[in-house]
Amino acid sequence: MSGFKSLFKQTFIYGLATVLPRMLSFLLVPLYTTKGVLPSVGEYGKVSIIFSWFVIFNVILSYGMETAFFRFFNKEKDQDKVVGTSAISLIVSSLGFFALAYVFKSQISALTDIKQEYISLVIWILLLDALVIIPFAWLRAKGQSMKFAVLKIASVAVNLGLNIFFLLYLKKWADHSAFFESMYLPNFEINYIFISNLVASAVTLVLMMSFYFNIQYRFDSPLFKRMMRYAMPVLIAGIAFSVNETFDRILLDYLLPEDIADTKIGMYSACYKIAVFMTLFATAYRLGIEPYFFSHANTKNPQKNYALILEFFVAFGSVMLLSIVVFADVLKPYIVRSEEYWEAMWIVPLILIANLCLGIYHNLSVWYKVTDRTKFGAYISVFGALITLALNFWLIPTMEYRGSAIATLVAYASMMVASYYYGQKYYPIPYNIKKMGLYLLVSSAFSVISFYVFRENYPVGISLLLAFAIMVVLLEKKQIKQIIHSK
Repeated sequence: MSGFKSLFKQTFIYGLATVLPRMLSFLLVPLYTTKGVLPSVGEYGKVSIIFSWFVIFNVILSYGMETAFFRFFNKEKDQDKVVGTSAISLIVSSLGFFALAYVFKSQISALTDIKQEYISLVIWILLLDALVIIPFAWLRAKGQSMKFAVLKIASVAVNLGLNIFFLLYLKKWADHSAFFESMYLPNFEINYIFISNLVASAVTLVLMMSFYFNIQYRFDSPLFKRMMRYAMPVLIAGIAFSVNETFDRILLDYLLPEDIADTKIGMYSACYKIAVFMTLFATAYRLGIEPYFFSHANTKNPQKNYALILEFFVAFGSVMLLSIVVFADVLKPYIVRSEEYWEAMWIVPLILIANLCLGIYHNLSVWYKVTDRTKFGAYISVFGALITLALNFWLIPTMEYRGSAIATLVAYASMMVASYYYGQKYYPIPYNIKKMGLYLLVSSAFSVISFYVFRENYPVGISLLLAFAIMVVLLEKKQIKQIIHSK
């Protein structure tokens, strides 16, 4: 149990590194959804579409090298060679992408239906973000969680500060200062959003440059080939996962009538953000446990610890799910400021349950990572992506963004089940399925009842939450006591 104290400490710090920056950037949602900041709901929809493409291209530019880095850093005796090979690979590929993208940016603009002026900014941001992938992975692999946290927080603080300056103050100050007047351009809000992102990415790279000055630039071709064999399924899985995560906005843009598409996407994307608390929890947990999974893969009977880790995740995540659903309407005015967006609140419970299923899937995925069967990650993610695409094409024409929310839930739940099935076949882990299934089913059922039947009836919602929390504490008290009293 003492190992879990260290794990939870790492998870807390990585959670700080993830949650606080995301919470800072989370403030951008109420900023963007405040009346008068962006010209319309549709403008926020346009921004959301561009960020959806961001996710896809970020995955392509990392091409699974981050996960391969973790695997081989813990597997190879010569760790410097792993660092050098990974860094050189990312530098060359990133610069190559940058050159090609700039040459063909007009074609990219036509393909994505994004203005060329935005494409230029996006290309620069993608380059800068790609160049810090290995430095940040190195910090995690070396256990330098506090430095990781500080750098992440600094990056998003810059992004947030510039967004606030450009969107709230620049226009006001331009009326009284020639200097600020020279910076201000009307109808330039979307550009300002991506300029803020670009500066933040540049600052992050500058702060991480010491990594590039101190590593040994040794490129080992045989090692690179082995890393790429490991990474390619991760890349395929990543692309498929990005389809699951963000392609619904792109499909909404494609399948809905042009006159309402941007507005519906803006509503959907804004209310989707209320589920960010579950995403933050799952991401922080994953960042903390992923190095733990690899470093303990060769210890005696690691499966027992893996099972307990997932049990804790499902228990905590289920309580969080029900808590957010019960108080969703209390939270919404602070997150999505304008009532123009609230029509899409219907999706919130479904997206929260979907993200809990996704978090469980990430925990279950340990089996194919530690056994080098990463191709199964690709198979399962492609399976989920096909469900996402099929259901979105089927449901969007009649249900609009509601169809996208349903597709997300079905896709992530299917991936979770598939990963468990194949994991038990190739790398059996003694998960307490009955207990975890109870947590997931009861919290989901209570969430549906609280939101769709007794919405804003807080005596009923809080009673359901308390009853469920008491059940979890009673079932987990033995494990909690063991961790508290472990040395």
